[in-house]
Amino acid sequence: MLGRITLDTVRVRPVENLIELNGRIAAAADRMADIYAIVGGQVLSVEAELGDRVTKGQTLAIIRSSEVAQFESELIDARSDVRVAQKNLQVQQDLFATKLISERELVLAQQDLAKAEAQLRRVEEVFSIYHFRDGSVYEVKAPISGYLIDRRVNRDVVLPANQNERIFSIAELDEVWVLAEVYESDIARVKEGLPAEITTLSYRDRVFPGTVDKIFNILDPRTRTMRVRVKLQNPETLLKPEMIARVRLTFEEDQRLPAIPGSAIISDNGKQYVMVYQDRRNIATRQVRTLRTTGSSTWITEGLASGEVIISKGQLFIYDALNDR
Repeated sequence: MLGRITLDTVRVRPVENLIELNGRIAAAADRMADIYAIVGGQVLSVEAELGDRVTKGQTLAIIRSSEVAQFESELIDARSDVRVAQKNLQVQQDLFATKLISERELVLAQQDLAKAEAQLRRVEEVFSIYHFRDGSVYEVKAPISGYLIDRRVNRDVVLPANQNERIFSIAELDEVWVLAEVYESDIARVKEGLPAEITTLSYRDRVFPGTVDKIFNILDPRTRTMRVRVKLQNPETLLKPEMIARVRLTFEEDQRLPAIPGSAIISDNGKQYVMVYQDRRNIATRQVRTLRTTGSSTWITEGLASGEVIISKGQLFIYDALNDR
């Protein structure tokens, strides 16, 4: 049976304990973008649905706006001013060549052209940055790639000027946060850097590892809880914002005790046993007392010493044989 069993050595380790918290999945604020309409107007179309994957630069909505028409007028005026300044400079250069004007007048014409070109560049830059198009059209573009997690605009809606509410939110979901609430009695045990295990209703048999990366040192007077943030990787985007999450935080106590895999424990008639292995012909059944099981480890208060070898897998067959089961 040696090929079927697993052996483990008893080692003294700090006793670990658990805190279980309730929380919810949230998009990482440093990996999301809120999008605002910089001009008011009528929404001609909305090109993305809630939950869609969008890429940077993709058009999300198209708005026709009188404010864009004003920028168009500025653009036409700026182009006209540049043409006039260019012609004036050409005339001044010809006059200067025949010594009919002074150099100062030529320099003034050059400055007028430079100012007109600067104004044109400014207006063209506005069109480029805000994705204005001819025909008084404003295209709302995605500033980052990610998932559309909020949409507050529909086709044919008229947005007011000076719109101060976001119309879209995009989040990259390959990394998410869990915001959890810690009860006042557990606050002293929670520290940044603690490992966390996250489970959800959607994936009951899957554990997502994370780390406590921020503690909000403010107590909610209504619930008497303090909020903590757990950061975790989400490469398959299985975790969605607003999912309910169960958070298990593991921390070490000051006490040190012998620890073994929890799978090594045999429970029989209200007592707990382990199989102690010396060699293939010397295997003993020994009763132990346990303090607790945290994760995959169990801490022993009586019955085992550091350095002893126990069977942690396949021991039930041997236990039954040795105890005439």
